[in-house]
Amino acid sequence: MTTFPDRPHTALLVVDVQNGVVAQAHDRDAVVGAVATLVDRARRERVPVVWVQQTDDEIVRGSDGWDIVPELAPADGEPRIEKQHGDSFEATELAGILAGLGVGRVVVAGAQTDACIRATLHGAFVRGYDTVLVTDAHTTEDLTAYGAPPPAQVIAHTNLYWGFQSGPGRTATTAVAAEVDLVGAAGQPIANTA
Repeated sequence: MTTFPDRPHTALLVVDVQNGVVAQAHDRDAVVGAVATLVDRARRERVPVVWVQQTDDEIVRGSDGWDIVPELAPADGEPRIEKQHGDSFEATELAGILAGLGVGRVVVAGAQTDACIRATLHGAFVRGYDTVLVTDAHTTEDLTAYGAPPPAQVIAHTNLYWGFQSGPGRTATTAVAAEVDLVGAAGQPIANTA
């Protein structure tokens, strides 16, 4: 039910699954595995995969920490977005790429739950996209030393509240990776370009 009636497609956004971002992440291997499964399914179902990478003073472009984790590999032709803000749409070409693909619905996975995942979900939603948070395919590091709840609670809370997000003309939902509908009720796969 996206606010973009002329955009029937869905895209999988893989946000910041980079060495320097997930090195100390809660349940890292399981989350990366869930993301890998989603990426494989998206490719089989001809759903675009868009890779997002944080670039800043701590995660320098071209460094080992900037690289996407070795378990995942963007395929030739899959869009890659570099960002400097939490919201993957902010000051990037993401909205234009999604428009060009006819995407009105995004499935979001990656890191970190309480930063870039949260910001990207809200950014997509307020821009009119239907959003799906993959509940077992996002993670964060332990920031309890700074007053944050433990990572498992941060993840659980985000999963809880995102399912209650609402707005006219768009939906916000959650699903586990194994049950995510990558095409969407109104969507359709992108024509095979291979």
